[in-house]
Amino acid sequence: MSFIELFLIAIALSMDAFAIAVCVGLTMNEAVTRKSLIVGLYFGFFQFIMPLIGYMAATQFAERIISYDHWIAFALLSFLGGKMIFGSFKTEGCPDRKCPIGLCSDRTCPQGKKPENKEVSLGFAQMLPFAVATSIDALAVGASFAFLRVDILSAASLIGITTFVLSMTGVRIGNVCGARFKSKSELAGGIILTMIGINILIEHLM
Repeated sequence: MSFIELFLIAIALSMDAFAIAVCVGLTMNEAVTRKSLIVGLYFGFFQFIMPLIGYMAATQFAERIISYDHWIAFALLSFLGGKMIFGSFKTEGCPDRKCPIGLCSDRTCPQGKKPENKEVSLGFAQMLPFAVATSIDALAVGASFAFLRVDILSAASLIGITTFVLSMTGVRIGNVCGARFKSKSELAGGIILTMIGINILIEHLM
């Protein structure tokens, strides 16, 4: 798998974390660097760890299913991509985006909601569920890397760093612009994962 493909996967996997970071940012009175850094570290760390776990778990079976490993990689990436694409069209309450419960204080909400002015906590108890939830997809991708014989340490590092940077950026964007970019980021991430899955299958079949 080329660096460009790995980088695109890293961006795609970062989109869920980016979306939540946007929601976190729009609750903040001011997205100072320290707060953005905390959000980025939570999401980046778990996006680094999860592919490693998925890879190590799948490595035990990779040699036994080598004849159809590309089908498994295609299925995993396509499923995750499809899930993200479908999720980008879902709305919960506010038609502009779906945010985690308790984070809705969108200053540009088309429903005309007023900001709650309640800044979300960046403590461990609040951020851990978000970090785990947004990195589950990376666990499955890590498993697909085992079948594709990818250098997992480099790949996981790239995913973690990319997520870290985009999460920090998401906090800033959410604080300044609201959540208007959230659904678009999920859609883009889903398309990227699906297209890479299709490309992997084509390369192995030709």
